Amino acid sequence: MAVKTFPLPVITWRTHLNALLMVAKKDWQHFWRYPLNAFSSLLHPLIWLTPVYFMGQAFSVDGKAHGFAAYSGTTDYISFVLVGMVLNNYVNTVFWNIGFAMKWDMDSGVLESNWLTPAARPILLIGRTLTSLLVTTLLSAALLLVAGLLFGFRPTGDVLAAALAMLPLLIGLYGFGIAFAALVLLMRDANSVVDMTSYLVSVFSGQQFPAQSLPRWLMPVSLILPLTYGYDAVRGLLLNTRTLLPIPVEVGMMTIFMGLMIWLGLRVFNQIERKVRQRGTLGQH
Repeated sequence: MAVKTFPLPVITWRTHLNALLMVAKKDWQHFWRYPLNAFSSLLHPLIWLTPVYFMGQAFSVDGKAHGFAAYSGTTDYISFVLVGMVLNNYVNTVFWNIGFAMKWDMDSGVLESNWLTPAARPILLIGRTLTSLLVTTLLSAALLLVAGLLFGFRPTGDVLAAALAMLPLLIGLYGFGIAFAALVLLMRDANSVVDMTSYLVSVFSGQQFPAQSLPRWLMPVSLILPLTYGYDAVRGLLLNTRTLLPIPVEVGMMTIFMGLMIWLGLRVFNQIERKVRQRGTLGQH
């Protein structure tokens, strides 16, 4: 008796794109099943920002932080912090959500079944961030609008140029996120990795204050982090702050970082994913 065979699916860029959009659509529907998530995501930054605003006012003269300007080149402390907060939201979305998405699939017991699909593994990981990027963009726009009314957010530079300068930073962070997902495969615990690194990265990259204000013996740590130059370039374009290096140089460094981290992240992920499949520990948590 002849054995019936089925043709293997043909993998093209269209099938990869379809998988990417389906993952994003699923996450979009899941997010709006709990609409209070959006409200809390907007309210929480405003609650954190309120004491920061009044603390900045306490050290300002006629609403201008002259001591802060000695480090940053601008007296607008609250706008400086707001830009750092928005950029950090994007960093968290790309960097952490990839690893957490894998952990959620592990805990739900669906990681192995999802990976039986013919779609490339990085496509499934990147798809988990698309909805988060869209939601982050909408919430960040709402945050800047509300913060402008409450605290006086005043961008004085080129908004379009600042947005374009963000692109190589965000794309490069996908390489970081994919490598981070590989660590989750090994350690099977995203929380411990995030807790150990998220605070240090935000401090040394200058999310809340100018990197120039760090002690001299800590400055080298800040200067080797690509995020430092991303924050610095966007603020320089948007708020006309004093930058560590000329802005074209910082954007060029971000572009090199983008290509290097995508290559490195995919290479690390493929090697570790192959190792855990050989050990049979892919779905353990």
